[in-house]
Amino acid sequence: MSSSGTAGISADNLGGLDYEAEAARLGPPVVPIVDAHSHIHGEVASQIWRRAASLYGVRLVYTMSQIVQADVVRESLGEMVRFIAMPSFWDADRERAFRIGYCEVIEQFASRYGARMMKIWRSPAVRDVVPSLADARVGTTDLAEIDSPWCVEHARVAERCGMMIMVHVADPDNWFAKKYNNPEKYGTKSFQYLGLERMLDRFSCPWIAAHMGGWPENLAFLDGLLSRHPNLHLDTSAMRWIVRELSKHPTGEVSGFLVKWRGRIIFGSDIVTSDDHTRLDKQSKSTKADQASSPEGAFVLYASRYWALRTLFETSHEGDANIADPDLAMMEPERFTAMSSPPLRGLALPREVLSTIYSGAHDAVIDAWWRTH
Repeated sequence: MSSSGTAGISADNLGGLDYEAEAARLGPPVVPIVDAHSHIHGEVASQIWRRAASLYGVRLVYTMSQIVQADVVRESLGEMVRFIAMPSFWDADRERAFRIGYCEVIEQFASRYGARMMKIWRSPAVRDVVPSLADARVGTTDLAEIDSPWCVEHARVAERCGMMIMVHVADPDNWFAKKYNNPEKYGTKSFQYLGLERMLDRFSCPWIAAHMGGWPENLAFLDGLLSRHPNLHLDTSAMRWIVRELSKHPTGEVSGFLVKWRGRIIFGSDIVTSDDHTRLDKQSKSTKADQASSPEGAFVLYASRYWALRTLFETSHEGDANIADPDLAMMEPERFTAMSSPPLRGLALPREVLSTIYSGAHDAVIDAWWRTH
């Protein structure tokens, strides 16, 4: 590993930053950070992630690792890691893996790894992942909607296992404009939340809606959602999406939202690690496998996410984000390229708000649940 902490100009380092030096410049966070949303895989990659996370002040991580990787990750990270049950995306039989197979995986994560949280992944893209859903109309399947019969069964199994629930309920507005522009197949963005609200009422455990509830573009909607459902919390994961959309709002509006809902907003990065990031010869077909191809590149990939989130929350930074955002070119190819990035406007949050986002909300919600169930 290069001691400079940089691999030169890349999609994850448009400014050629030395991420090791940047961590020292930022200094320790106001409190050690709990990353409540990640996807850690790989013996080598998890160690590289650990170095990047430790430099940026992370003390504990919750990971949605594929269950076949859980032993490797636990051996690598020890007491620094806790697991969130996640469907087996790597299973060749996805029809089973996303139905009864996930019931079995939830129980295994609970009994073998002490997991007290499960993930309901209901991006509209589930219709492109599970073959039988591809041509089904909205509202007619046993699986695609968040309150479909199999999702309800998964939540029941989780309830029996003493688990709280994390949910991915929607994707960026940009994706509904371009990728999901067939509402008969995918539904509208607003439609995604009808089932979520029914599930929040049905299952009273704490819920964490990933990626700022799936709608950082619309803080007024999130305000109403949080007001209606006291068991709901949001995490800050999906760094590119969060930085891009929160930076579009007036800074005072975002800060006011985070202050108002202090204790209901929890830090998460959505970092995905893989040993494929450390080598040229890729062993998987994952679209994320090509994000890096060396140990140095993997470090830059992981550190860049923590740099961006801490810079967004802690500083008054005004400038382009450090990471390329392909959504820009997807929406306006005449203006942007694959290496374009949006503005990053720092929020310079008060210390007490940072403390709650970084650790306090986790301690009061997730850790409290973990210790009592």
